[in-house]
Amino acid sequence: MNRRSAFVITAVTLAMVADGIDLQVLALALPVLMKDLQISTVLAGMLGTYTLIGMGIGGITAGWAADRIGRVRVIRWSVLIFSLGTAIIGVCQEYWQIAAMRIISGLGIGAVYSVGNVLAAEYVPTKIRGTVLSVLIAGWSTGYVIAALFTGLVITSWGWRPLFFISAIPGMVCLGMLLKAADPASWSSAHKAAPGGKKNEFAIIWNNNSLRRTFILWSITSVFLQFGFYGGSTWLPSYLVRDLHVDLKNMGWYLAASYTMGILAKPVIGILADRFGRRRMWVITGLCISFAIPLIIIVATRSNAAWLLLIYGGLYAGLYAINATYLAESFPTVVRGTAMSTSYNAGRIGSIISPAMIGWIAVEGSIGAGIITCALAYLAAALLPGILIKDKIYDPMAKK
Repeated sequence: MNRRSAFVITAVTLAMVADGIDLQVLALALPVLMKDLQISTVLAGMLGTYTLIGMGIGGITAGWAADRIGRVRVIRWSVLIFSLGTAIIGVCQEYWQIAAMRIISGLGIGAVYSVGNVLAAEYVPTKIRGTVLSVLIAGWSTGYVIAALFTGLVITSWGWRPLFFISAIPGMVCLGMLLKAADPASWSSAHKAAPGGKKNEFAIIWNNNSLRRTFILWSITSVFLQFGFYGGSTWLPSYLVRDLHVDLKNMGWYLAASYTMGILAKPVIGILADRFGRRRMWVITGLCISFAIPLIIIVATRSNAAWLLLIYGGLYAGLYAINATYLAESFPTVVRGTAMSTSYNAGRIGSIISPAMIGWIAVEGSIGAGIITCALAYLAAALLPGILIKDKIYDPMAKK
């Protein structure tokens, strides 16, 4: 990569870090919010659901806009939206106000994730794309770690409100960097070939049998992937506190260690995907986490939770190390933003159902029992692309 590519990748990685912080602070603050505002487990789970609704709408809209007006412009606005939305939560007094702000923040969070991956993929050559994009996604986990480290300290010292003010700062810093970023040559070439944006990206996808088939398969896969990921990540902090009786401060350290393992594991998985193929590593990684989740929940205790979370952290987001690369190489540049963002965000159906469903299971049984359902979703997510979707169909750097 040249200096321009390296700068853009760095800026997008920092955007992912801010994205991860913004998304995770709600999950970490849930136990305190539930007590302070007298929120039931179902309503608490719905706060995560509201965020995911916003992410779905923001992701789809941003992907389409990125094909029309450029990747970078969309990311800038997205970072601004989720940073301001998060800060405002710090002054909210009612449950419905927080819910509204989570929808607004979700618009920006989903947009940054969707378009950030598109932009990065179009700046990186095929032979190292899996490695670089896995490091970028690890930035998301880095945001989780940062959030886990300071959340316990902030809440115990000043309460949950300052937590949301502080969480908005990284996004604003990131916005300053993104002002210097530029769109990739492949998008500029495709945009010039259709002056004025006079094309219908959705029609292009739907009228091409191959693109339509790939689009539908990725959409279904995303439902299962996000059911597994968001169900676990939303309820894991509460699982540690309520089911295993881990105190808030230790909970933060345990999660930080778990997410750190994710940061270390993602680049390894990305390197292996470049070496052995996206498809093969997707299946292997998905099968590992689908079998690990029930085993971990069954044997977990307060004394061994910290060690088991290291295994969980290395695996539960492993598919995301490959997802962006696999997806980006499944669609041509002219519709890549629309196809990637829409197919991935169609999966919000799974992410919306999962937190609320686990909250309902927690009422009848335990949070751990609810998290086990995520294993079945990961299994389906692993097998569907592994059987039906080829890898390296398109080169995101190609100008035609």
